[in-house]
Amino acid sequence: MAELKYISGFGNECASEDPRCPGALPEGQNNPQVCPYNLYAEQLSGSAFTCPRSSNKRSWLYRILPSVSHKPFESIDQGHVTHNWDEVDPDPNQLRWKPFEIPKASQKKVDFVSGLHTLCGAGDIRSNNGLAVHIFLCNTSMGNRCFYSSDGDFLIVPQKGKLLIYTEFGKMLVQPNEICVIQRGMRFSIDVFEETRGYILEVYGVHFELPDLGPIGANGLANPRDFLIPVAWYEDHQVPGGYTVINKYQGKLFSAKQDVSPFNVVAWHGNYTPYKYNLENFMVINSVAFDHADPSIFTVLTAKSVRPGVAIADFVIFPPRWGVADKTFRPPYYHRNCMSEFMGLIKGHYEAKQGGFLPGGGSLHSPMTPHGPDADCFEKASKAKLAPERIADGTMAFMFESSLSMAVTKWGLKTSNCLDENYYKCWEPLKSHFTPNSRHPAGTN
Repeated sequence: MAELKYISGFGNECASEDPRCPGALPEGQNNPQVCPYNLYAEQLSGSAFTCPRSSNKRSWLYRILPSVSHKPFESIDQGHVTHNWDEVDPDPNQLRWKPFEIPKASQKKVDFVSGLHTLCGAGDIRSNNGLAVHIFLCNTSMGNRCFYSSDGDFLIVPQKGKLLIYTEFGKMLVQPNEICVIQRGMRFSIDVFEETRGYILEVYGVHFELPDLGPIGANGLANPRDFLIPVAWYEDHQVPGGYTVINKYQGKLFSAKQDVSPFNVVAWHGNYTPYKYNLENFMVINSVAFDHADPSIFTVLTAKSVRPGVAIADFVIFPPRWGVADKTFRPPYYHRNCMSEFMGLIKGHYEAKQGGFLPGGGSLHSPMTPHGPDADCFEKASKAKLAPERIADGTMAFMFESSLSMAVTKWGLKTSNCLDENYYKCWEPLKSHFTPNSRHPAGTN
């Protein structure tokens, strides 16, 4: 596979043209009477026309045929994609899933779209307010099929297997320990090279942005320069009546046929693009004195709500780092949160639960549902010598956190057959260490 090229920077105003057609971008205007190379001009808007300049998102695409050149959309089998949050009764318990099983290619060919499974979510697509968590389980490439969501942005977290993603803006290679965001309305197709698994956070009506840094200052966490945008690449590929465009619209799947590849964009410019990010580039901020900082210091991207400081969704990671806090219980503290917390594991062993929480699985702790380290972790951390130590080497856990109370789908609770019915048992060995006659127990650091 030839090395792919990218443009660096988050949210930048960028311009790119396929080197096979130099000068494909019009000079001095967006929509000339006749575009260079007799291309069509098409604007893709990611925000209302009248949004303030700081939040206005749009790109101009110069393509061989406009995207409107397709047959009518028709409803297709929904598979396990849903936005029905009332399929099953609510469940406030701590929930954990074993690794989701990937179909064997020898038994059934499953591509990215047919391998989508909605696990949980909340809100309303039609009012552009909410989110969904999907799992993708696939073993074959999409071929002459592409997909786009009319409902929201897709933040894709591959866990097993790399993804070669064709987009209208160019190509991206996204591997485990990297993420990518395909924003609302952008068409894409995914090639895979083995049995492949990962997680998706879909947000409705808002876009991901870098979190404000406040007292941290100008630098730190995910730095803008480390986000990569594909460069223009096109294919003039004819598939008479045989290319399928799949659209997720109001939570349902529809397909339309067309004669040409949708990846026929010769040049583009704008600030509404897909992008990727390597999680290894995250600059960790952490406690260097005492106490355990809140996990918000590990936020990579946020999708804000209308309430200041409250997110529709945050994407948070727990990367390798040093633990040096003195007089402190270092693992995550016991907690009841007004937010929903879905966690996944890309690789390694999560510090608060060495057993049971496995790569390719997940957990959901709903609003005000208590959670925290298992009994074994508590006992070890309470007695550990508090020397500087490396935490999470070889591990990458992440969290989708939301202010919305997420409902779990029937697939998540039943059909997947991956729900860990014994999750609650990890806390059963916890015992009282109360010493009413001694304020300073022996053995504390």
